[in-house]
Amino acid sequence: MSNENYALVDFDDVPAIDCLCGEARRAFADIPFSPGTIHRTEITGEATPHVHRRLTEIYYVLESSPNARLRLDDEEIEMPVGRCVVIPPGTVHAARGPLTILNIVVPKFDPNDEYPA
Repeated sequence: MSNENYALVDFDDVPAIDCLCGEARRAFADIPFSPGTIHRTEITGEATPHVHRRLTEIYYVLESSPNARLRLDDEEIEMPVGRCVVIPPGTVHAARGPLTILNIVVPKFDPNDEYPA
């Protein structure tokens, strides 16, 4: 739901799609005044390592398992609930779950800017 003053989304109403990370529910791509998109992404296993050339992603962890990790280039970090990380363009990344994140993408997500690494 939106008008010229705001946009509202209920992620439970957004269809899930398969992605390199797992399953994503993507919002605000069709909102002209939104500078980016936000995705609720569920990573159940090992995501495919990938890189973006233009997009910056911000991951905020909503749910996590003790073994959840995020690979950033050659480094691996823990991903507990409440952790937030900014991933600039050019950084190879892949998460290992189970893990549920909010992924804020600026500019708006473009599937043509997602390259397996």
